[in-house]
Amino acid sequence: MAAVGLSASAMDSADALSNKVVIKTEPEWDKEVSAEAENAPQLQEPVIALLSPVCGLQPLLWSQDHRLAVSTTGALSVIELRCDTGCSRQQLSLHRTSISVPQDDHRLQVGPRDQLEEVYDKFSAHPDPAIKQAYLASPVMNPKLQLPKGIKYMSWSPLGCDSRGRCLLACLTLDHRLAVYQSHNKHEWDRHVDLVKKYDERLKQRGYAKKDNTQPQEGILDFCELQRRYCMQTPVRMEWSSIYTTKQVLPNNICEDTEIVLLAVLMENGDLVLWKFVLPFHKEKDVEFYDMIESGVDRPSDLAWWEYESGNRRMSGLIVGSQVGPVKIMPVSLTGIKGYFTLRHPVVLWKDSDQIAVKNIKCIPMVHPTINASCSLIVASRGCYVFWCMLMISNTGLNIHNSHVAGLHSLPIVSLVVSQHPVAVHTCSSDGWIKRLTPTFTEKSLFFKQEDMVRPENLAGRRMHGLAVSQNGAYLAIASTQGLVDGFHPTTRTYQVHFMAMKVPKAAGEILLNSSLQSLYKMADLLDIVRLQIMKDKRVPISLQQELDKKIQAQDCIYLWKLKLFLVRALYQSLQKPNEGLLWKPTFKVKVLSPDEEATESEKDSQAEKGDAAMSSRPMQEKEEDLEEHMSEVKAWINSVETHLMRENIKKVLGAVYLNPLITHDSIIPTCGLVQFLSGEHGDRDAEVLIGHVKSKLSKQVFKEHCILCDELLPFTDCKQATCSNGHVWPRPGVDPEDAPGSVRALRLSYDLKVRDHHRDLRASAPPSGHLAPRPCPRPHRPFVLLLVHMLYSVVLLPKMKIKSFFCFIFLPLTRRFSHHLRK
Repeated sequence: MAAVGLSASAMDSADALSNKVVIKTEPEWDKEVSAEAENAPQLQEPVIALLSPVCGLQPLLWSQDHRLAVSTTGALSVIELRCDTGCSRQQLSLHRTSISVPQDDHRLQVGPRDQLEEVYDKFSAHPDPAIKQAYLASPVMNPKLQLPKGIKYMSWSPLGCDSRGRCLLACLTLDHRLAVYQSHNKHEWDRHVDLVKKYDERLKQRGYAKKDNTQPQEGILDFCELQRRYCMQTPVRMEWSSIYTTKQVLPNNICEDTEIVLLAVLMENGDLVLWKFVLPFHKEKDVEFYDMIESGVDRPSDLAWWEYESGNRRMSGLIVGSQVGPVKIMPVSLTGIKGYFTLRHPVVLWKDSDQIAVKNIKCIPMVHPTINASCSLIVASRGCYVFWCMLMISNTGLNIHNSHVAGLHSLPIVSLVVSQHPVAVHTCSSDGWIKRLTPTFTEKSLFFKQEDMVRPENLAGRRMHGLAVSQNGAYLAIASTQGLVDGFHPTTRTYQVHFMAMKVPKAAGEILLNSSLQSLYKMADLLDIVRLQIMKDKRVPISLQQELDKKIQAQDCIYLWKLKLFLVRALYQSLQKPNEGLLWKPTFKVKVLSPDEEATESEKDSQAEKGDAAMSSRPMQEKEEDLEEHMSEVKAWINSVETHLMRENIKKVLGAVYLNPLITHDSIIPTCGLVQFLSGEHGDRDAEVLIGHVKSKLSKQVFKEHCILCDELLPFTDCKQATCSNGHVWPRPGVDPEDAPGSVRALRLSYDLKVRDHHRDLRASAPPSGHLAPRPCPRPHRPFVLLLVHMLYSVVLLPKMKIKSFFCFIFLPLTRRFSHHLRK
């Protein structure tokens, strides 16, 4: 391992190396977005007002599923960004929920309750004033002092960890409660596991011993032992790792792939406690203790995961920062995970104890453009400076380059965030100034290009508390409050969250077109930038539409068709007339006129109407006719794109069911109707080949829909309704809200078979055709095909679902909002 220390002279030599400078961008993007397009922040509406003051180490944090967590003294507010094509307002569509802070008293248990009373009597009157003052002044040890209430820190897990494929939320309060929450029904949050309680039970079983099982010689009546027990249970920070895949041996000796995620908790004594979550996470039994690492860092302040990947070699570790200055990487042993190697010993990134605390550690995976090798860029704030360290593995070992960026702020940095596409570091201090640092590579190291971000007028003079950037760098959230008013501090403060657009629609469109993720849900923040532009201009950007058509002709993939459908739906919504006023609100102002006044008023109104009608009737009618014609064209455009996507999804389902040998013969789908629907369009070679394969196996799997009134065959000719030969119309609805209490509910095939059996009994007692059934079905007729076709028909943004089999994906029902949209 070679350690190289670079001073600030690297910044002075930047001009001399300008001809060798390459701006770093992500490797998956073919086109670079210009710096002028990126540096165009615009403040967006609405402004979120907070009911309680912000608190915590990082008050704002954005998740991968586009939810913003805001920590306050009263609750943890969660604001979800929804890219909704059904919203016609030219502002962000936000959904707000909250997690209340527990108000009951909570104390860490370090021993029996009777001994804790003796501890208070002994140390509150200790003859040594240093021990007495340290005990009485500590709100953690002294039970007479009340702990503060509020949120200290929160951390979002990667996408796909909970049972609905979304993110878990780990929350740490100021009174040292560490719990993991999961969203329920999009409106509620459930606390599933209390990690502090689980770790306390483990320590009690081990007798509060160290990792090497060395039992303590003294009890809690010894002040040093009392401090050690409190420090080993007090959490400081926690961070989630990426998702790993391991092999699990089942009781029948079959190996199964299992996904896990680790939660690292940094304790006050420097210990790192790792918890393993088996995915998808459901209950507390899915959480297991994984490992405990002794870092040896005094007064730890911050924590972050270090992920390094170079070819087939991957490494993982934990970056630990200290309040006195040093920064190091602790190795993490990932046993049973293929492709991961473990560091032999800790790596020191900065060893000077200069009494400057390390905060806001971020790890950025990058690719060195000069030597075309993977590297890791680690940035952190240390007072008014930004500490950076570049790690790269070569044939000689692990190379380390580190330095500081000075001259950014006159006050300590309160927040540091990293945006993507391209990579940039944003810092802010409490005085309101926001800086942008762009990493620029040289042949041997790198330097940062510094820029001052333009502050909107609404944020001028306000006091900053934190920043947070969305997943793809489209929006920047800012938590602030009032600054000095006429040179004095205000008596009362109001706390707000502002949203600033960091990308222009043209840049967002280029990223969407060249995305390698192939997921509209993961790019929802960039989609919202384009949606707002369409709502404002009432048209799709010409450059984006032309580039999208070219890419569809070059590569006919479903992602591009979904993007096209989203743009057309947003255009259709922008052309609709907005609702004027509130339809439910009555008008109370009534003007009462006498008969003479009514006659004079009617004469004046008739004369005015005749004059105005002659002037404005013809232009208004022409505008309305043009608008209706344009909306009909857009509606036809939407139907054509939806039909294309439905056909592609039908081919995918038929291919998976009939061409996959792992699918059992018990699976039943309306094969005849789907094949007949695909045969309606000529010239589709893929559909013709697929239909030929399906017909060869059609005798094994056949399922036809029948009318429950006349027992006639229901042809599959329309995705929205089915009509038999006798004229009975059966709509194809989605899932009712009363049937699905949650946002997503698994509809099993066994229920479909029960409904079919019930309808068979009902047909036996049905009257002749043309009459209603004598007794209605207790539940609507919802065979599997109805849910299948609606899944194919609705091209919507769904979160990433972690599934183990293909039929789990087929049975995914629609959400309430989407089913309501389909009924329209």
